[in-house]
Amino acid sequence: MDSSATNQKTFSITTPIYYVNDVPHIGSAYTTIAADVVARFQRLQGKPVRMVTGTDEHGQKIQRTAEAAGRLPQEHCDLIAKEFESLWHQLNIQVDSFVRTTNPRHEAIVKEFFQRVWERGDIYLGQQQGWYCVSCEEFKEERDLLEGHRCPLHPNKEVEWRDEQNYFFRLSSYQGKLEQLYQDQPDFIQPESRRNEVLSFVSRGLQDFSISRVNLDWGIPVPPDPNHTIYVWFDALLAYITALLEPDQEATLANATAKWYPFNLHLIGKDILRFHAVYWPAMLMSAGLPLPDRVFGHGFLTKDGQKISKTLGNVIDPVDLVSRYGSDAVRYYFLKEIEFGRDGDFNETRFVNTLNADLANDLGNLLNRTLKMVQKYCGGHVPNVQAADIAMDDVLRSKGEHLGQQVIQAYDDLAFSQACEMIMSLVRAGNKYVDEQAPWTLFKQGKQVELEQVLYSVLESVRLAAYLLSPIVPTISNAVYQQLGFAIDFNHAAVGQSDDFSAQIRWGFLSAMQALGEAAPVFQRVELP
Repeated sequence: MDSSATNQKTFSITTPIYYVNDVPHIGSAYTTIAADVVARFQRLQGKPVRMVTGTDEHGQKIQRTAEAAGRLPQEHCDLIAKEFESLWHQLNIQVDSFVRTTNPRHEAIVKEFFQRVWERGDIYLGQQQGWYCVSCEEFKEERDLLEGHRCPLHPNKEVEWRDEQNYFFRLSSYQGKLEQLYQDQPDFIQPESRRNEVLSFVSRGLQDFSISRVNLDWGIPVPPDPNHTIYVWFDALLAYITALLEPDQEATLANATAKWYPFNLHLIGKDILRFHAVYWPAMLMSAGLPLPDRVFGHGFLTKDGQKISKTLGNVIDPVDLVSRYGSDAVRYYFLKEIEFGRDGDFNETRFVNTLNADLANDLGNLLNRTLKMVQKYCGGHVPNVQAADIAMDDVLRSKGEHLGQQVIQAYDDLAFSQACEMIMSLVRAGNKYVDEQAPWTLFKQGKQVELEQVLYSVLESVRLAAYLLSPIVPTISNAVYQQLGFAIDFNHAAVGQSDDFSAQIRWGFLSAMQALGEAAPVFQRVELP
């Protein structure tokens, strides 16, 4: 463990390990942006952070997809994994560990974990009979199927009847322990609606689930019986642990869990809630490993009020979106306009209007017009004002005083839209304040002290807003800070030190007489295509 980790609590967060049957979609981008924002916020506080993402590359669906495209499975996985890495780079997502389930080090972790659970007596050979959805890589209960034996999640595909020997995990024997977990740690599953779904599912009685498949080459062989291949979920969930290995470490559970484990937060879409909130903790209990602190299942995205699907032809291409509007624009819209945890809608007109109103007009304009006045009236330096000179009941000071703590709480609660709204309300107040205080009139009246106090209050409010928004729009925050005369780079991983963070979240951090940079737009207005 390095010295920084011994002095400060570490923070580890995961996205799902994304399935490589196709290129990344907007839902994958949404989860990963949110995870990056949480990771950046923790780094800002000076914490050592490990953000984990990656690709789930085994299973029948991948084998069939590759065959249909005339490729070998590994070739297909390599191509799609590159698409994910490329998109994360374009979205300015800082990944600490990108794990792939086809990596030999992952196989070593899976086999060691399997052995632990096997020795615990929680794996047995049994007969599996039922309807199987290849797209979900999951057996379905008949009552859950649509007419014509179609999967509700993949209604254009019929499920297949399977009757085969599989290895099973004794999930049923963990029912009591799981119910105790949910009772003892009510925040383990969030938001509340997801927690209620899980409690309802578990209360119906847990069934053992199959963790192997036969007649499948593309996967990790079951250690005691190589005719079987480890089922994709038992394999994929363990990628979280594999991702915690350092490059030069031997692939063992002891090494992987030494520094960053257990995870502080698993961020997932609500469609994979059961695997993370029921199967995963039971597997970890069986292997004698600590459980994560929190599993948060966010909602689904729609487009113009309709479900997103290839059939409807309304798929949102995240690569296209970020190439046209930029990473900060995409990051801001999805976290500001959608309450994290609920389903949310993408509408391009609202997207453009939100960005122009909040980032170009409110934030960008406020900084631009204020800097020009400071140039004109104060010689291009921060006015010679101390925060203590500003009255406590000053509109901006009174709003800014508690904003830092409120926004910290919102980030911790994953209430990103609430954080944005609170920050932007200070920015909007800043614009109104300039109009009401009319610095140009104060100048004409020779009221230099009052003029400088007004301009200081506005500059400091813009600074505070940019700092608190930096996990979401790091490039815009960099531009604001540079124009305010700071050398900080919010894209640098070690940007925050805990002492510095405490000072910067307080209204009044801006130093008197600091030299300012040139005024320039921090966000260019965007137009509909």
